[in-house]
Amino acid sequence: MHHVARITIYPIKSLDGVSLTACDVLPQGALRNDRRWAIVDELEKFVNGKRSSAVHEIRAVFDLANETVSLGRSMDCLTSPLHLSRQRDEVNRWLSDALDMPVHLIESTHGGFPDDTQRPGPTVVSTGTLNTTVRWFPGVDLESARLRFRANIEVDSPEAFWEDRLVGNDDQHPIRFRVGEVAFEGLGISQRCVVPSRHPRSGEVISGFAKRFSRLRGETLPLWSPRQRFDHFYRLAVNTRRVETGASAKIRVGDSLVIGS
Repeated sequence: MHHVARITIYPIKSLDGVSLTACDVLPQGALRNDRRWAIVDELEKFVNGKRSSAVHEIRAVFDLANETVSLGRSMDCLTSPLHLSRQRDEVNRWLSDALDMPVHLIESTHGGFPDDTQRPGPTVVSTGTLNTTVRWFPGVDLESARLRFRANIEVDSPEAFWEDRLVGNDDQHPIRFRVGEVAFEGLGISQRCVVPSRHPRSGEVISGFAKRFSRLRGETLPLWSPRQRFDHFYRLAVNTRRVETGASAKIRVGDSLVIGS
């Protein structure tokens, strides 16, 4: 049996994460406060790491209990805490200056702004998977791998790509699993973008990252991986959705992850 090793949420989409010992799962399936806010331009288009490498240079420290964020170009030079609602204009001005374009925050308290709106549950990866990517790319350590792939739930399995077990051969036959008392379905293996190739603090790019990753992912694909779900091998971490919608529920570090109904 495997267990939850880490829970991480990203309150402002594309910015720094917050590690938690426990987190509510909202009725829609997302983790509370995960991607609750997002940065958009004047046309309401997301401004994220895919679009601007300058996003990686922004540091954000959150106090979720008070709904504040401290922003800076480094951890040594942060603003005083800014309330994400009452001081929204100040937050918007700081972000616009840092990104050199007019931007503002938008907010969704009912499930945030997930990358995959059809699979809005927490993304899942194993520690073994992250350690494998570390070996593939000299200079990348475990913490950097976590920041590059930005999964919500890290499972303590030492097996590389253990999380592929959570995905069925097609969407009509999803794999069900439980984290503690919360039931989910694994519905796909996440297609990656340019973000994992960039240093999560500086934006510096590893040349040929996607090509090398894809080659090695294909060469090391485990027998349990649903090969037919790979139209290409630049995929990592499992997208999920909650099975039993209704009231909020809670997951915790240390919860068992059990496959099957």
